Amino acid sequence: MEHFIVSARKYRPQTFKDVVGQQAITNTLLNAIEHNHLAQALLFTGPRGVGKTSCARILAKMINQEGHANPDEDFAFNIFELDAASNNSVDDIRNLTDQVRIPPQQGKYKVYIIDEVHMLSQAAFNAFLKTLEEPPKHCIFILATTEKHKIIPTILSRCQIFDFKRITVTDAKEYLKYIAEEQGITAEDDALHIIAQKADGAMRDALSIFDRVVSFSGKNLTRQAVTENLNVLDYETFFKSTDFILENNIPQLLLQFNNTLAKGFDGQHYIAGLASHFRDLLVCKTPETVELLEVGEETKTQYLTQASKTSQQFLMEGINLANACDLKYKTSKNQRLLVELCLMQLASITFDGEKKNSKRFIIPPSYFRKKGIEPIAVTPPQPSSQHDTQPAQSMVSEPATTAAKPAASKFQNQTVPKIVLSQQNKRTSGLSLKSIKAKKDHEIKQNEVVYDEVNLPTDDFTEESMQQAWQEFVSKIEGEGKFNLASILSIDTPKLSDKTTIKVVYPNETNKLEVDRNQFDLLNFIRKRLNNFDVSLDIEINEEKEKQYAYTAREKFDKLCEKNPNLEVLRKIFDLDV
Repeated sequence: MEHFIVSARKYRPQTFKDVVGQQAITNTLLNAIEHNHLAQALLFTGPRGVGKTSCARILAKMINQEGHANPDEDFAFNIFELDAASNNSVDDIRNLTDQVRIPPQQGKYKVYIIDEVHMLSQAAFNAFLKTLEEPPKHCIFILATTEKHKIIPTILSRCQIFDFKRITVTDAKEYLKYIAEEQGITAEDDALHIIAQKADGAMRDALSIFDRVVSFSGKNLTRQAVTENLNVLDYETFFKSTDFILENNIPQLLLQFNNTLAKGFDGQHYIAGLASHFRDLLVCKTPETVELLEVGEETKTQYLTQASKTSQQFLMEGINLANACDLKYKTSKNQRLLVELCLMQLASITFDGEKKNSKRFIIPPSYFRKKGIEPIAVTPPQPSSQHDTQPAQSMVSEPATTAAKPAASKFQNQTVPKIVLSQQNKRTSGLSLKSIKAKKDHEIKQNEVVYDEVNLPTDDFTEESMQQAWQEFVSKIEGEGKFNLASILSIDTPKLSDKTTIKVVYPNETNKLEVDRNQFDLLNFIRKRLNNFDVSLDIEINEEKEKQYAYTAREKFDKLCEKNPNLEVLRKIFDLDV
């Protein structure tokens, strides 16, 4: 049986051209060798598996090859590797400095590669300082570490530092594709892309994962085999989840989440992946940002197709909900319920099946005119003090025989129009759920006012007359003991935003809801006063307005002092606090 060599060792770079994803550093080192500008102390730093030690060995080999006929000679006897993790004492460094004094027997340089240099003790660093600052001309030090912040500044200042970057998913995928071709393995593009993503920027990890997946699936590497072996959530999971969310299909969405948990995945892994999926869809909304999507071509087509079905507002709200769930996951006592609640909220973003119109209004005559319904002439209701003081709900019109006489010849075969209103108010108790529901239903019925084929008056009016009618209604409800509503209606002066729309601005949602609940009585009173049944109400919220009414104790005192300056004298005499 032939001895197996793992790909990370078998395909270790032998020249700078073989190094993946570090072109800036390799070009710098090549130019330094060519122009004889190579420093005597180099520090290679960066994440694991990105080529630090490989570059150090290639550099150590190249600087001794100059002027020699045999380029394959590796000069291994001039290269010394020291693992600082296990040789981190002062004695180890002293032995090293003693060897440094001896010149090489063949070649030009002795190269000392110290790996994991951050593991040296404080005393060892101090013992190494002098040699590192003024090494012999035949000696070059190459230090490698994954944690540069643990190295003392005095060492850093004596080294030429090279920061190795993480290998991009594209570069790692292309190198894996090359290795697959070398080994005669058929690999799907998306399968290699998942391996490169799983490696998280480390080429050594990518090669180790590649060997593992090849052992599982043989010579045919598919995306399904990779996701099954690596136990990662496939793109298809999130595509289906998003489809269920867009369809507002909560049952299927929860079942899919349950299947995901049954496969051994963590709920946080799922919700974090869904947030990333929404981010990728958001990236696909703009052609300029599609290049930020790090997936295969086939998967990119799926992303573009699904992105066309979503809106930017939906994706932004979805990312916020999923991210909030991810942040709360660790501290939640019922983690599964937290994720399920988040999924139900996501599936309800675009759901409007239970939305109800909060505006309560009488259907204006313009609605019937658009329907082609011919109006019937009636006498407009005359405002009178006795009539206005009666509750609006108690108005039940009798058949308008007198009003319809002028048009009797024209509408002889038509029934006499009438206004359909609800019955008189019924008092309900607020001490039980049943009574609360009955009260709510009764209130809704009170507002179901339909004027059937009636030509209601639409007289012109001014803003002043509207404001006068508004104040009359405020005075009326004050007389009925509704001081809270009267106070809210007095917060802002109503204005006309157009010919028939009254606009008022309130500082908070509570004020708006209170006016909404009493909107029917208010509009009924104003419409009759102005003799215009097209009048409507537009309520806005401006939180800045609340500052006009929220006075501090100091502000109240200053206001009082403006009216009576003697209060300030009184405060000073008795040394009082406000």
